[in-house]
Amino acid sequence: MPRLAALPLGVALAALPLPAASRDAALAVRAPHGWETWWRASEAPARWPAAHPAVAGRVRWRVAAPGLEWGELRLSGAGEAYRTRVVLARLDPARLALRLVKPADGDVFAGRWSVDDAPADAVLAVNAGQFTAGPWGWLVQDGVERQAPGRGPLAPGVIIGDDGRVSLVAPAALDDPRRTERVRDAFQSYPMLLMGDGEVPAALATGTGGLDLAHRDARLALGTLRDGRVLVALTRFDGLGDAGGSLPFGLTTPEMAAVMGALGAQRAVLLDGGISGQLLIRDQGRTRTWAGWRKVALGLVAIPR
Repeated sequence: MPRLAALPLGVALAALPLPAASRDAALAVRAPHGWETWWRASEAPARWPAAHPAVAGRVRWRVAAPGLEWGELRLSGAGEAYRTRVVLARLDPARLALRLVKPADGDVFAGRWSVDDAPADAVLAVNAGQFTAGPWGWLVQDGVERQAPGRGPLAPGVIIGDDGRVSLVAPAALDDPRRTERVRDAFQSYPMLLMGDGEVPAALATGTGGLDLAHRDARLALGTLRDGRVLVALTRFDGLGDAGGSLPFGLTTPEMAAVMGALGAQRAVLLDGGISGQLLIRDQGRTRTWAGWRKVALGLVAIPR
């Protein structure tokens, strides 16, 4: 096969020999003895009450900085997801302060930020929320509400409280006129992957609300664990090595919900993935970057307290 970097994008994508997608999609995790199937669309649980040992037990967590660990999973799914790597970050808000950041060239929230713009003291940076010309939906920074909430049944708010704790709140809660009380930073995203205590929204099984349950893409998700820590997961295509990692190939929305549930998330939401998904981790002084193809309007960084 010719080198991907030497081909125009459309030709390069057409050159990839991807397996045909299965009607009965499944996910397998790389185990010492081979691939171990742990999820099937036809038998998808309606709730994840705890982490799945076959998945969570495959992550070798490494300490990157006080309060921050990172690890990886190798998954195999249908079609273009036949080789998928999931980059994971797990952080403790008691030791790391999360902050929303925008491009440094003014007050305008526009598509000019990338993880390369993260401040030098940030140990983690990731793009936050969803975007149109600027950030979509609710936006609070430094206690000031800059945008009113957007509308959508699966569009929760991600709140960083003035005590540092991170929470995902249901869309209906954003109608409360007191929604900014005790909020330092907040943004909104969609769709919600897990609600309540690991419950999968019914729309992720029925496709109601305009959700495309079959579309595959690179994915980025944020979730809260039952112990109060925050989980970030970014998928990368793993069929062409590092050169093809940023290709927008990957999991469906229901599959990403399964990944977050299997890793022990209590609540979770998708962030803007595809060619926008990007992540930076400063690992014991070494900067690890999983880049996207374009800049975005808003970033989320973690800084030591």
